[in-house]
Amino acid sequence: MNSYTKPDMPDVAATQTAQQNGTLDWVGMSRIALPLSIKDQDLGNYNATAFVETYVNLVNPQVKGIHMSRLYLLLAEFAKDEVLTIENLSNFLRDKLASHEDISDSTCLKVDFDYLINQPALKSEYSGWKDYPVSLKAVFDGKRVNIEVSVKVPYSSTCPCSAALSRQILQQAFLDDFADKETIDKETIEKWLRSEKGSVATPHSQRSYANILVKLDETYTDGFPISELIQVAESTLKTAVQTAVKREDEQEFARLNGANQMFCEDAARRLKDALNQQSSYTDFWVRVEHIESLHAHDAVAMATKGVVNGYSPLLHR
Repeated sequence: MNSYTKPDMPDVAATQTAQQNGTLDWVGMSRIALPLSIKDQDLGNYNATAFVETYVNLVNPQVKGIHMSRLYLLLAEFAKDEVLTIENLSNFLRDKLASHEDISDSTCLKVDFDYLINQPALKSEYSGWKDYPVSLKAVFDGKRVNIEVSVKVPYSSTCPCSAALSRQILQQAFLDDFADKETIDKETIEKWLRSEKGSVATPHSQRSYANILVKLDETYTDGFPISELIQVAESTLKTAVQTAVKREDEQEFARLNGANQMFCEDAARRLKDALNQQSSYTDFWVRVEHIESLHAHDAVAMATKGVVNGYSPLLHR
């Protein structure tokens, strides 16, 4: 009886040449769902449900395709065994590029996830979880690893112009109501202010977002400055959106908005100044968006550190 030898499975990527010769900037996969443990430099390890993009370039113009399965399996093994730190990320990129050394000389990785922090209420004893979208991006060109961290921080913004116009209406309403009075006692004024007449006009405010991207220098060798960037943004703008809210918290939120009225230009300048004081960021890019309640469009301001050959203000992320 003749023995049967099973033929080798075909490997089209290895045995066929490209339909059309040419190099490619990046080839790989996106939206790879992975559980990752990510180290924050201040708060420690964070277990995230992440979506990953992983790529290598294709510098051999005749090769039909990259080794997709190698990229995926390397990534899955890393997620199972390692905590994502800056050092581990750099080593992983080197291993990933080595797996494609015959056809690639650069590689990159992007990790997107929501970072949850339990934030205390402004006045009461309560607290609640708030999510911040985060992206980590690393590029290895065969010589140097460049790492970026971006966060999106929500806040509230009250329009200074609207506030001034509202005060003028309030002033006129007060003068109209007491036009026939030569003198007004303190109790009457207080009662008027506490009534609905005291809010005859209110300024508009809106949910707003600070999008911050920073490039790290070589002093960062361990965790990522995720919570640091969130803290910088919220302490600078002072009107962070809230989670658990009792009446005393809502009142304090109203007070903070009144004390920190801002155009988008004000918010962007505040953040630029605060980030310039963080010497460990070699470059940064800021985009603030005020999701207008007055207009059908949004108000936007952008700022960068301004380094030579650095980030462009019109960078889209």
